[in-house]
Amino acid sequence: METLVVLFEKISKFQPYTLGLLRIVSSLIFMAHGTQKILGFPASDKAPAMFSLSWTAGMLELFGGFLLLIGLFSRPVAFVLSGLMAFAYWLAHAPRSVYPVLNGGDAAILYCFIFLYLVFAGPGRWSVDALLKRERA
Repeated sequence: METLVVLFEKISKFQPYTLGLLRIVSSLIFMAHGTQKILGFPASDKAPAMFSLSWTAGMLELFGGFLLLIGLFSRPVAFVLSGLMAFAYWLAHAPRSVYPVLNGGDAAILYCFIFLYLVFAGPGRWSVDALLKRERA
């Protein structure tokens, strides 16, 4: 048991890096939804009408995802994207079924809570926000 405690104390120094990795990987996958809606890549059946709800969501996914990817304005962007995913879940998924595994809302819930976590935890080590913070100090 003591060895586990020592091990966990040693690996905790990697927390800012794994937080940054969570932000980067989540935002890359999230951006793919925006590129599909807005840029048609990967190929999609139909493009949403400009200024429609789906188009607006795609723009937020694409540009918000990019800002989160590079870690610029991370906390406010994560807050907006968390809200977007909560809204998407209740609007598009929940009416189909109460169960996320049946309504296809698993990803929306995960994104919502990952982004909400980033609001409070910050962007991690590898981010423009962290770089700007170091320059100000």
